[in-house]
Formats: sequence, C-alpha cells, structure tokens
Amino acid sequence: MKSKTEILRMTMLAMLIAIGVVISPILRIEGMCPMAHLINIACSVFMGPWYSLLCATLIGIIRMSFMGIPPLALTGAVFGAFLSGVFYRASKGKLICAVLGEVIGTGIIGSIISYPIMAFLVHKSGLTWFFYTPLFITGTLIGGTIAFLFLKHLQKARLLSMFQETLGSRTNAVSPASAADQS
Repeated sequence: MKSKTEILRMTMLAMLIAIGVVISPILRIEGMCPMAHLINIACSVFMGPWYSLLCATLIGIIRMSFMGIPPLALTGAVFGAFLSGVFYRASKGKLICAVLGEVIGTGIIGSIISYPIMAFLVHKSGLTWFFYTPLFITGTLIGGTIAFLFLKHLQKARLLSMFQETLGSRTNAVSPASAADQS
C-alpha cells in the first residue's frame, strides 16, 4: 500500500505535468517556452531533481505527441530541470540557485545539445551550435523570474517549507520563521 506522502507526490507530479502542458503555449515561440521553466523550477524546489527531470520529460513527450512541438520540448527542458534541483539542494535551499541551474542547464547545455538534434535528426537547415542559445537563455530568464517571484511569495507566506515537508522533500532551507529567530 502506498503511503500518504507517495500519493501526494504522485498527485503533485501529475498536477505539475498537466499545468505544464496547458500553460506551455503561453509566450511560446520555437526555442523559447518560459512557462516550462516556471514548472521545472517549481518542481525542483517542491520535490527535487529526479521528479523535476521526470516532470520535464513527460511534459516534453506530451507536447511533442499532441501539440506537434519539435524535439526542443525535451532538449530545452530536461537538463535545466535536473540541474535546477541539484543546484537548489547543493545550495541548501537558495531559490536563486534553482533558477541558475535552469539557466545553465537549459540556456547553455540544452541549447547546444539542440543543434545536432534539430540539424541531423529533424533535418533543419541553417543552424549553428549556438543558434538556440539566445532564445533558450531568454526563455529561462523569463520563466525563472516568474518562478523565483512565485516561490519567494510562498516562502514569505511560510507555505514553501510546509509544501516541501508534506511532499517528503529533503530541504536544508532555512524557513522564514527560524531565520527571524536567529537574527
């Protein structure tokens, strides 16, 4: 039998995937999907790097299958999603590090990996190694800013750590209440 925490994690993952698919067309142009980065960072902070990687992968597959999105849906999401969670954990819960992981993972790594995928597998011409980098970085900065503000408000309202605890997430983040006690 599944524990309550496992059921909550699966429910949260399913909701983030559904939201990610539904809001992905907002502000979307080829090579830039800011709302996907919002979901990646939120999932990383709520549940960690592996869930974020799974979430980004499933959203990408659904978008490619039902919306006709090119493989950029995967190459532009999975690296940033995973690094966002890794950087968040390594920094002991700093939100800006989750955003930085998304920018590096998607904006740099994902954009460079997208070139051979799109050039050789999809046969798109006129591309260079850094063709997608400006768009991917711009998209991650837009989505990352929205995610940062959203998560900062949750943190300020003392909801972020409550969500993380309820989902059984490891976090070393200092809650606003304990930070006030320490000062």
